[in-house]
Amino acid sequence: MAARPGVTVGHDSGVSMSDASVIERSWDEPEAFAVLFDRHADPVHRYAARRLGTEVAEDLMAETFTIAFQQRFRYDTELADARPWLFGIATNLVGRHRRAEARRLRAIGRLPSAAGAEDTVADRVAARVSAEAVRGQLALAMARLPARHRDVLLLVAWADLGYEEVARALEIPVGTVRSRLHRARGRLRDALGGSDPTAFREESDDAPVRRTSEA
Repeated sequence: MAARPGVTVGHDSGVSMSDASVIERSWDEPEAFAVLFDRHADPVHRYAARRLGTEVAEDLMAETFTIAFQQRFRYDTELADARPWLFGIATNLVGRHRRAEARRLRAIGRLPSAAGAEDTVADRVAARVSAEAVRGQLALAMARLPARHRDVLLLVAWADLGYEEVARALEIPVGTVRSRLHRARGRLRDALGGSDPTAFREESDDAPVRRTSEA
């Protein structure tokens, strides 16, 4: 793992503090930001690797925390958990590699179903239906999703964010999150002949999905 961007040493005294408190402390003590890196760098790296491959993941993870460090004064400290903020930055950076991600997915889709030990974009999802043969079909279907739908789907699936957190990460209404996730899952079900490998995490609906022209 790369050295912590923007900081020089660890800061063990922040271990029991919330993310927001760590960020606020880093305003006066920049080295305190290392605590946030220690907490969240590995999940951000895994997310980037699944989306773009291990070759790109290290640089994308480092850039995520460099940007976060530079923007720490703008963080809303009323939000204790910084994961949506960090994954939002990472997802925006993934957006610079849309074509590479689509090519990666299509390449995975052409592989034999048992090929490779890498934790690819399809592996975790395919496990939901215990069908190894679905991997290639799913990867191809993911490649065909609009990028904005894929972002929502994978923030729920891999970043383990709830709908409100995804909305915060992407700076969109929660109704748009629900709409995009619903459409993405529908398209994957259609591509897989009715199977639903994307039942990652359901949340109770307090209100009906709000359709937007932009969803």
